[in-house]
Amino acid sequence: MDHTPAVRRWLWAVYGMIVAMIAIGGITRLTGSGLSMVEWRPLMGALPPMGEAEWQAVFAKYQLSPQYQQVNHWMTLGDFQRIFFWEYLHRLFGRLIGVVTFAPWLYFVLRKRVSGQTARRSFLAIVFGGLQGLLGWFMVKSGLVDVPEVSHFRLAAHLSLAFFVGCYVLWVIIDLHGERAPARATVRRGAVAAVAALVALQIVYGAFMAGTRAGYLFQTFPDHNGAWFPPGWLGPGGVWHGVVSHPVAIHVLHRLLGYTVAVAVTALAVVGWRRAATPRPRRLALGLGLWVALQMGLGIWTVMGAVPLAVATAHQVVAFFLISALVAFGHAFSTPRA
Repeated sequence: MDHTPAVRRWLWAVYGMIVAMIAIGGITRLTGSGLSMVEWRPLMGALPPMGEAEWQAVFAKYQLSPQYQQVNHWMTLGDFQRIFFWEYLHRLFGRLIGVVTFAPWLYFVLRKRVSGQTARRSFLAIVFGGLQGLLGWFMVKSGLVDVPEVSHFRLAAHLSLAFFVGCYVLWVIIDLHGERAPARATVRRGAVAAVAALVALQIVYGAFMAGTRAGYLFQTFPDHNGAWFPPGWLGPGGVWHGVVSHPVAIHVLHRLLGYTVAVAVTALAVVGWRRAATPRPRRLALGLGLWVALQMGLGIWTVMGAVPLAVATAHQVVAFFLISALVAFGHAFSTPRA
């Protein structure tokens, strides 16, 4: 009953919208649009300003914010409308995901098209999505007082939860498809979990890069403007502070983690390829290797090109596809068919 094509198509649509949301979120961040909406109106906020008077009122509220007073004081109403668009689209799309997730879920439950574990797991995805919206506002609030920058810790939490929700939905979808690898194709769960944790840490550092604007610091590769470790790269605040807050240290560590991720994921893919007994797990192993290679190339392009919008956005989206590929790989290899 829970394996109907309609249910799978619904969840695939949700997954696709999460991918689009991750791209929109990246553009919102890269264009400096995230602080353009200084109010959180979950219901009425779905409507944009209507007419000149409403636009002027919204712009006047933005003019009281630290971002306008310290950074964007040169902006006209037209300039403001351009950054407002991306933050508005980001929030509107979040609401749309909520509707597309909850309304079909309610319909399927009432029509008894889903029940039991599938109903509970898909409802949990709705809860996670709601928490993501709350966390997004919690992040934005950090940039509306004194310093016009959101906390890079909150940004990392916001991005990580988005990736988690997407991967969770993907796991449910794969379970519904019932696709598992034969027992002899297994890979140690500990190895898959360790590589997944490493990728997750790299995603956190990617958010740190965006939050501290560390990606703009060095436009050479593989060195950092001629040095492997720039002088004083950990900063003046001690090792721990440097590791999590100093832009130079974050940039250096993000690159080092990138190399480590590339080696670890490639090694896992090779093991999976060798142990695969059927074409599907072999394709998953190959895909995992290709995604990590593409992600590495996009990362190099991003820093050498001084964070071009399209490339940096693709870098964030491909990071999600990489960890999604790892989830699919782990599902196929570490959960064998009985």
